[in-house]
Order: sequence, then C-alpha cells, then structure tokens
Amino acid sequence: MEEKKIDVNSIVGFVLIFGILLYMLWKNSPTPEEIAEQEQAKQEQVEAEQKAKTNENAFVTSAEDFSNTGALDSVALQQLKLKLGAFAYASSLPSAKDDFTLVENGVLALKFSNKGGYLSEVKLTQFVDYDSVPIYMVKDGNTQFNINFGTSDNRILNTQDLYFQPTITKSGENTIVSMKLKVSETKFLEYRYELKPNDYMVGFSVKSQGLGGVFNTSQPIDLSWGLKGIRHDKSIQYENRYTRLTYQYDGNKIDKLAQAGEDDETEENVEWISFRQHFFSSILVTDVPFKSVQMESKNLVEDDDVDTLYTKKYLAKLPLEFKGGELAENMGMYFGPTDSKVLKKYDRNLEESIPLGWGIFGWINKSVFIPLFGLLSSFLPYGFAIIVMTILVKILLSFVQYKQFLSQAKMKILKPELDALREKYKDNKMKMQQETMSLQSRAGASPLSGCLPGLMQIPVFYALFMFFPSAFDLRQKKFLWVEDLSSYDVIAELPVKIPFYGDHVSLFPILAAVAIFFYMRMTTGQQMANQPTQEGMPDMQKMMKVMLYLSPLMMLVFFNQYASGLSLYYFISNLISIGIMLVIKNFIIDEDKVLAKIQHKKKQPKKESRFQKKMKEMMEQAEQQQKAQQRKK
Repeated sequence: MEEKKIDVNSIVGFVLIFGILLYMLWKNSPTPEEIAEQEQAKQEQVEAEQKAKTNENAFVTSAEDFSNTGALDSVALQQLKLKLGAFAYASSLPSAKDDFTLVENGVLALKFSNKGGYLSEVKLTQFVDYDSVPIYMVKDGNTQFNINFGTSDNRILNTQDLYFQPTITKSGENTIVSMKLKVSETKFLEYRYELKPNDYMVGFSVKSQGLGGVFNTSQPIDLSWGLKGIRHDKSIQYENRYTRLTYQYDGNKIDKLAQAGEDDETEENVEWISFRQHFFSSILVTDVPFKSVQMESKNLVEDDDVDTLYTKKYLAKLPLEFKGGELAENMGMYFGPTDSKVLKKYDRNLEESIPLGWGIFGWINKSVFIPLFGLLSSFLPYGFAIIVMTILVKILLSFVQYKQFLSQAKMKILKPELDALREKYKDNKMKMQQETMSLQSRAGASPLSGCLPGLMQIPVFYALFMFFPSAFDLRQKKFLWVEDLSSYDVIAELPVKIPFYGDHVSLFPILAAVAIFFYMRMTTGQQMANQPTQEGMPDMQKMMKVMLYLSPLMMLVFFNQYASGLSLYYFISNLISIGIMLVIKNFIIDEDKVLAKIQHKKKQPKKESRFQKKMKEMMEQAEQQQKAQQRKK
C-alpha cells in the first residue's frame, strides 16, 4: 500500500496565491474620497426610484401634493394627461381630494362628494327607524351614480373616478350646489342640484359647456344609478315584501320588477323610476322620457333569520343624449316618505308607486279609504281612527249580511220540502235536481242569492288588505300595547323561531282568529244544517267544517308578522259582524213572515229567465237520454 506524504510544494503554492489575493484587495480598495462618491451615487439612485414611483401614482397623490406645496409637479401633470386627457385639469385643482360638501334644507341633510360629484349621503332629518336610528337613504357606499362616456382622444372615462369642484350659491330661498368637472375654467361638465326649503324633491340637471370637441358624440353616453336599500323596519321579511322597483312609461303606464328573487327589464319612454324601500322611496324623474332604460332588481335577503343590513339591490342604466355636442338633461331626485299626500304634491303621478292594488282595488283605496282615513285620523288617535273606519265600512256592508242571512233563513224554512223532494225522487237524480231548482226559484230562495252578496265584499276586503301595510300615517303610531301600528305587536318572545309563525307572539292576530272562529261558526253552522248532501257532489258539510277551523288558523299564523293595524281591523270587523248577525237574527228577520212570503210567491206564476229556460231544457234532454239508455239495457 502506498504511504501518504505531505506535499510541501502545494502548501507553498496555496500560501503564495492567498498572499497575492490579499495584496490585490488592498491595492484596489477605494480611497475615502471614492467611498464618499459611491454613497452619494446610491442616495441619488434611491431618490430617482422614489420619484418614479410618485409619478406612477400621480392620479392619486397629485391633488394632495398640490394642496400641500401649492404647485403641481410637471411630471405628475404629464402622468395625469396620459390617463385623463383634457380632464387632467380637474385633478390639478385644489378640489381634487376626497372631500365633501354638506347642505341641509330642513327635511334633508345631504353630503356631496368631490370625487364623482354625486350624493354620497342622504339623511331624512324628520324620521328614525325601528331602533331610533336616523333614516338614511344613502350611506356608506350603498349607491352608485356614474356617467360613462367616450372622449375625442379615444378614452373611456367614468365620472365616479374624477374630481368635481363644488360651489354653493343662493337663488332666493333655494340653495344651489354646483359640482363641476372641469377641463378649463370655462369648459366643464356640471351636476347642478337645487334644494328648496323643507322639500324632499331635489332639482337635478346634467349640463356641459364647451365640451363639444372633447366628447366623442358617436359613442353612447349612459347614466348608471344604483342603490342598495337600507333596512328600516323591525321585520326585514315584512319590509322586503313591500320593497320594489316601480316605474312609469308611455304616458301613465305603471309597471314593476319582481318582488322576490332577481329580475330585469328594458323599457322605452320611461318617465320616472322608484327604488321603493317600503315606507321610504328614492325616485328619479325626468322632464323628457328616457328612450330606453335597463333596470335590474336583486333580493339581498337570502335568509330571514340573518340580521341583514340591506333588502334589495337596484340598478338603472339611463341613456343621455347629446344636443349639438353638449349635454342638457333636466331631472329631479326625490328622497322621502312613500306617502300619497306628499307624492301627490309634485303632480308627476308618483303616488302610483305605492302598492294599493290594481284595478278596482286601487280605485277603492284612492277614492274611499285614503280620504276617509285621512279625515278620521285628523281628529282621532290612529288606533281609534281604524276602529271608526271599520264601523263605517261594516255599516255600509250590513245590507250584504242581511241578504246572506235572509237567504239562509229561506233555505232553513224550505228544508222540510227539499228533504221530501229528495226522498220522493231518490231514484231519479235528474228529476230531483229539476224539482229542487223549481221549488227554490218559486220561493225566491236560490243558494246563489246568498253567495253573490258575499262576493261583493271581496274587493273591499282585498283593498283594505293592501291599504294597511302601505299606510304611511300608521308608521310608529302607538295604540294600547302596540308600539307601531304599521308593524306586528309583540306580547311574548319565543326562544326559537317557528316556521311560518316567527319568533314572537302577537295578540291582535289571536283576537282576530277567535272572532273569525265564532263568526264562521254562526254563519256556517246554519249553512251546514241546511245544505243537502248529493250523490256525486262534494260533501259541503265536511268542507265547511274544515274551513271553520282552517280560516282562524291561517289568520293566527300568517298575520303574526303583518301590520298590527290590519289585524286590529279584522278583529273589530268580525266583532261587528257577529253583532250585526245577532241583531238581524233576533230583531229584523221574522221567520214566520218569511214563510208567509215564500208561500205567497209559490202561488204566483213564476216567469222564467232565458238562462233558467235553457237550464231546464238541458236537464230535460239529459233526463230523456238517461231513460233511453235504461230502456236499451
């Protein structure tokens, strides 16, 4: 095996190389003067990098630099021009910062944003929500207000990204807020807001001056207005049911987007758009109808159990038109209560945005119940005004109950004869039906005579069903134990939420359910006793018995989260109906006299109507066909 030895020559070589390296490092080391020059060069490089970074963010920081130093860096200005073209001038002004202008007119407290020139906050000073918090229609970025336009140098800009210069002036008692997006001191795009004292309508116009060569008029220019409705009521489920986008188009046509889920629509000749939030509305009106408007609505309440801040999200895209290369659009913005008395003042048909029912139902509310309730509530507390209005309605409809009970009394008197006919013709159903109809006709006791008066009440009941949830005057009005007649009353909180019922117990629906039960027991009890069971026909007695218990149960469950004013109406209405029924039964209708009239009518020749003749002929033909079939067998 070879023996290992130390190579001295290698060691000497490594030492020499190391020494040479040390000498070279010492020889090439910088002098103190050179070190100082290197430090200065590094500092200059750092400053240059910081300056370049500042130039890249010139759009954000230029206005702040200007306000702090009094001069805009030429490089920053050049960067702004590259981004904004002619509108770079607006961002070089002292107003080009995230500042606000505050204005009040007695009923509105408004905040105008320099960036975007729009209303970034709208507070209704006269109202608070269910938790005593001021009512805000616009707050914390829940709105979008933007004009998207093209420029002659092929840029697409949005006003929401640009800075406006605010000025406040007076025109008599009115306050004028002018927000100008400038390209020079004499050329600008202006949002002009005019506030009248104690008025919910804000005059609004979009106008341009000297921008004919700046706008690209061959491209469309659109105004986008969006809003997320802020929750104001105790029950977000109940509030959301009456929160909806409504609009008027083609004269006086009214339409709306879906109440639930998502919906969108494109409509022509739109005159106003209402973003209704139950008792409060944001409405945009225009002097000249928008030619074509795209509208969207989205429900934001995915789970009623979650304490959601917003109800629905609205968006409307409105086309603007150039006239001679400039803009000149006159509009109005309403932020206020969804109150028919207030909305009517503007003579723009805005009260049609209130959901009072369609057709005859809406007509009854507008012509009868709104004026009547307004009169009563002018000198009575609101709870008592509901009671008095209920009494008046029931007195007006008392003749209907009289007709119904008279029909029931006649059927009760005829029951022995009807039973005899059914026994006599039990083997001939067709003949039995003919004789039954003949007897009822001669006695003037058709079952339909009791149904038709009842049908007359349906428009009134449905009109009131739409009236109470939309009656702004009931909002936050107390009565007995009720804190708010426009919302549900609470006498007990439940530890868990029961499906369809809720997490609380309301007393007025319970009282109304009890009153409905006894009223139906009085009316249907007699009908069940008089109603015959016919072969091949539904068992009406069983159906009436089911309705006797089902109707009060539905009142108890579904009205637990409805307006307590509506439940109060149904409670008082059914109490009065019971009283009227007892009076008619015991003091007005004499069954002996009714029997005498029936016997007298039976002796008189009865002139058959064309319908009755036709029915009789059809039944006779059916009877003959039945006999012919039996003979063949």
